[in-house]
Amino acid sequence: MAIERSDIRVHEPRGDNQWLTGLVFVALAAQFVTVSVLAASTAPGYDFAQGAISDLGAIDETAPLFDASLVAAGALNLVGGYLFYRAHGARWILAVYVLAAVGTIGAGVVPLDDGDLHRLFALAAFLGFNLEAITSATRVAGPMKGISVLAGLVGIAFVAVMAVGDAGTPAVFAPIGHGGAERLIVSPPMLWLLAFGGYLLAEPPIDAAVD
Repeated sequence: MAIERSDIRVHEPRGDNQWLTGLVFVALAAQFVTVSVLAASTAPGYDFAQGAISDLGAIDETAPLFDASLVAAGALNLVGGYLFYRAHGARWILAVYVLAAVGTIGAGVVPLDDGDLHRLFALAAFLGFNLEAITSATRVAGPMKGISVLAGLVGIAFVAVMAVGDAGTPAVFAPIGHGGAERLIVSPPMLWLLAFGGYLLAEPPIDAAVD
């Protein structure tokens, strides 16, 4: 039995620069998750369960690193969203990526001490990243579609939980506290970006016809 070179069919990746898009998304999520863990573990007196993630940007020892990570995450999301847009061509999906990017950069530039403006940027980031996962599901196939929708729905559900808790019903946070609820907004889309980036980075399948 022999494999003829002419019988090997290589399927091209989906869209131009697919590998670069995947690399950008993996870099975004990896750097943000890593910096968040480092900052939370080194910030003096930081309460992981009750403290907001943005508190890490208001503590002198961690603010420069954490705020820089937010700005980098927003910038990378803008780049990755545009590269992804070049493959799918849907402006409404690109708009969701821009919303998340603007919110994230704004949250990094505007300190928590500024109150309402920071919270507005943070809300745009929370909703934007989770809606990214859901809207991107319309452009993928197989298990990645379900993973994308599930990640986004979990994150948005905890946006609602946080809104109820912060409005005067803290009991809704249960044992995980405000900090835990906020991380269940952020973690699903970050994990999704790692998975989605890997999906885009994956080698295209090769079919070999065997005589």
